[in-house]
Amino acid sequence: MATALALGPALAHLLELPNKIGLPKDAYFTVQQIYAGWSLLGMLLMVQLLSIVAVILQARDDSRLRILATIALLCLVGAQVLFWIFTFPANTATANWTRQPDNWEALRRQWEYSHAAGALLQIICMACLVLGALGDKRRLLSS
Repeated sequence: MATALALGPALAHLLELPNKIGLPKDAYFTVQQIYAGWSLLGMLLMVQLLSIVAVILQARDDSRLRILATIALLCLVGAQVLFWIFTFPANTATANWTRQPDNWEALRRQWEYSHAAGALLQIICMACLVLGALGDKRRLLSS
């Protein structure tokens, strides 16, 4: 459930990219203010992390589920690495998009594309967890 909830904001970033990436400076900085307060979603990501780790620990006897959950965990970690290396520095350099530095266009690309890549990793994360939850089809049919 935490992964599904975390996927919502990630998809919002991915889907808005084509419409926002070419906006003029003033319009872009205005639109960026819709994300004020989204930092609270960090708590949801912590629940997501702990939940996936719990699945891995509970899947001791199910190697398929354990592998899928581990891939999901790696995707979540990858999305966070992207955020802290690319997205967060852009937020810092622009004071959360309230200050307009000279290199704002490079920062915009960095911010938008790092969020898009993180969203793709969250999609893979969700897909792995869904596949894991569905279980081994042969085992389900033989029950």
